[in-house]
Amino acid sequence: MKHRRGFNPLERMSAHRKALHRNMVTSLFRHERIKTTKTKALAVRRSAEKLITRAKIDSVHNRRIVSSRLYDEGIVAKLFTNIALRMKDRPGGYTRIIKLGERFGDAAELVFLELVDYVLKTDKDDKKAKKAEKSAKKRA
Repeated sequence: MKHRRGFNPLERMSAHRKALHRNMVTSLFRHERIKTTKTKALAVRRSAEKLITRAKIDSVHNRRIVSSRLYDEGIVAKLFTNIALRMKDRPGGYTRIIKLGERFGDAAELVFLELVDYVLKTDKDDKKAKKAEKSAKKRA
């Protein structure tokens, strides 16, 4: 039974687990969507949502706490200036998990962990944006 177990240790030592959380949360904030296993996504989701909640109130104290957990200052700035402002009105639930199926090698359940306001960009959108940029340059 799983009574009184606060978190999933993911069969890792504490330093390895903390580094895993730090790296995956940094990747989530950088790309706004990552592909991982279900158990890792559930564990990382907790860390990510706590950091977004901290970032909603922009103060020196909150920036220092977030910076102690994320080592990339560019991602910390993006979190406070971009992501937190988009999530300002949302009371929680900043991430979503989309199931993808099983991995071929070991049958681990794969998922996408993404921010809820993530918009999937397609090749058509990229081509339209490039055409718009070219036409704007020609006009100028």
